[in-house]
Amino acid sequence: MSPARICAFEVLLAVEEGGYASDLLLARAAPLEARDAALAHQLVFGVLRRRAQIDFLIAHFSGRRPASLDPEVRLALRLGLYQLRHLDRIPRHAAVAESVELVKRARKRSAAGLVNAVLRKAEPGPIAWPDRATEWSMPAWLLERWERLYGLEAAAAAARAALEEPETSLNPVTGSRQDIGAQTVVPLLEIQPGHTYLDLCAAPGNKTAQAIAAGARAIACDRNWKRLRALADLNCPRVVLDGTLSLPFHARFDRILVDAPCSGTGTLARNPEIKWRLQPSKLESLHATQVRLLASARELLAPGGKLVYSTCSLEAEENEDVVREVIGNLPRDLWRRLPGRDAGDGFFAAVIPSE
Repeated sequence: MSPARICAFEVLLAVEEGGYASDLLLARAAPLEARDAALAHQLVFGVLRRRAQIDFLIAHFSGRRPASLDPEVRLALRLGLYQLRHLDRIPRHAAVAESVELVKRARKRSAAGLVNAVLRKAEPGPIAWPDRATEWSMPAWLLERWERLYGLEAAAAAARAALEEPETSLNPVTGSRQDIGAQTVVPLLEIQPGHTYLDLCAAPGNKTAQAIAAGARAIACDRNWKRLRALADLNCPRVVLDGTLSLPFHARFDRILVDAPCSGTGTLARNPEIKWRLQPSKLESLHATQVRLLASARELLAPGGKLVYSTCSLEAEENEDVVREVIGNLPRDLWRRLPGRDAGDGFFAAVIPSE
């Protein structure tokens, strides 16, 4: 069997159990040859990005709801259909045969006939999708809220952008890989050499590295020691803390970044599993955490200082609503990038001066 397909199948199973595709592929595709690793990556992210489309096709060709199938059978069908419809260089017989072998290998031999029959019915060509959410492979509730927030055209563009492989970018300041949109957040602080700088949610460290390169005397914080430990190359103190609680600093800082944990809906091309996991109720709990983070950080801003609150979310609950709740209004300097309109991931940033 193809090592790439086995790897993709196992990663997708782990994603269904709560794992994250990028982390899983980093570990499980490492032993593969470069060509197989690239195919495994393409299969995993292709299936996750286009899951709604593929599940519609499963139901159409099998007459059964995908949710009623065993996970192993459902994933073998998703992998087969993705290859048949989106990978021209994969021979049809290989896509079908390998998917059948995957269910056998997963000890679901009784489903081999179903997988074979469904994939042989799946002819390439245009599909009459039942609705916009299926066509753009988005949860209907999320697409509808984007349409209310940004309009039909911008929402469609953002949804389509989430179906494409994101471009890889290098930060010219740090030399590390970083999304082109994310690179624009730290410059909003207008850091000058010698400025004291607090990064309240620093991991994975790209923005802290930018601040240090600009001459800041930085302190990097995160609540997760494992993530913070990975920032060992940064030439600055690292502090494990919960930023929603009273912060253990007596000094005030010239510049503060609150790059808050969020839903990540601006990064769906990069992290497509998010769109199938996120529920509206999660936005409420994220909002509460984000409010506490921003309020805690604001207390440590020095006179004449500047704070940037940012997320990689497109949702108002995590952006404007947080800023309004903490400071009572919206500051003049607000920044937003939308996938499909702007290059890279989507994000929101508010520049908040000291009181």
